[in-house]
Amino acid sequence: MTTMSSDDDKPIGTSAIAGSPKSSARIIGSAVAGVSELALFHPVDTVAKRLMATEAQLITISSPSQTFVNLNGAIFRSAALEGPLSKVTSLFPGVGFGAAYKILQRIYKFGGQPVVLDRMTRLYGAEFDERFGHKTGRTLLSATSGSLIGIGEVALLPLDAMKVKAQTAPEQIKGRGVVDIFRSEGLALYRGAGLTAMRNAPGSFALFGGNTAAKTFMGVGEAGQRATWTQDAVASCVGATASITVAQPLGKSDIYEVIASIVERSSDRTPSRCDKDPRSSEAFRRECPRLCSPETGASIFKRLIQNEGVGALFKGLTPKLLVVGPKLVFSFTIAQHMIGYFEQALK
Repeated sequence: MTTMSSDDDKPIGTSAIAGSPKSSARIIGSAVAGVSELALFHPVDTVAKRLMATEAQLITISSPSQTFVNLNGAIFRSAALEGPLSKVTSLFPGVGFGAAYKILQRIYKFGGQPVVLDRMTRLYGAEFDERFGHKTGRTLLSATSGSLIGIGEVALLPLDAMKVKAQTAPEQIKGRGVVDIFRSEGLALYRGAGLTAMRNAPGSFALFGGNTAAKTFMGVGEAGQRATWTQDAVASCVGATASITVAQPLGKSDIYEVIASIVERSSDRTPSRCDKDPRSSEAFRRECPRLCSPETGASIFKRLIQNEGVGALFKGLTPKLLVVGPKLVFSFTIAQHMIGYFEQALK
């Protein structure tokens, strides 16, 4: 997201080349990216979550008309029999929570990373230059500052959790205020915070580092020019691809969530409970030892690697790149270019 000028230690903005980016430009540019992403991708996200949350069989091979009815009901739910406008409107449930989460997330991430980078450059810029060289040092500073920002992103988890509930189970929060939801849900809104931080740290490192490396390779910043839309898009694509690939083994919906669920189930079945279980014969214990003795995430991870190899950690990478990639590339490109634009406009 950030590059450095070649003749001094001053950090430069997302798409700007010289001088310290204005805070207002960072906030406005990132907010524009968040609003744009929300308007375009929130309905898509809602459809995906509703389809995943539907337990009934949707596809009836022998009856296309029944398949249409099933999909119509699963996607539009109470608005399935309404007109086109009502159907479109129904795809924006929880848009309040979604807007708060997405806009704050983009402002925090895309607008906050340069702030951390500025600080790190003042404190460690010379040391990074000396140890890694100017270009590599600036790339590593950008990546490290992004990683720190990514870890702190878990603070916004409650908004994301409420957005998902509004999309998939609106009856759970209907008529309830934000304060009431926070009071009743408590720390449950931060469920998965540890795994999210573990995923965000390397993911954000790769996102901002890959983006800066791509811009350095393209020569952005060498002559004082702003990056073009194409250059911002290419750099965003490189960063996003690196981020999704690196974070894949630690994704919330990927292997570590599976490991976490296995640990939870196996820990819930202690040996004493297995002794009382009528199925707990010696044969059952031999066939399903995991269910009769709690396992740690480390032991499950080790067994997974032994049985399926390292490739198991990257299952589903291609679909994830196709689904998550466009959203990240879109918002990152908008944020970078708009921050650069407002830096020039607000001078």
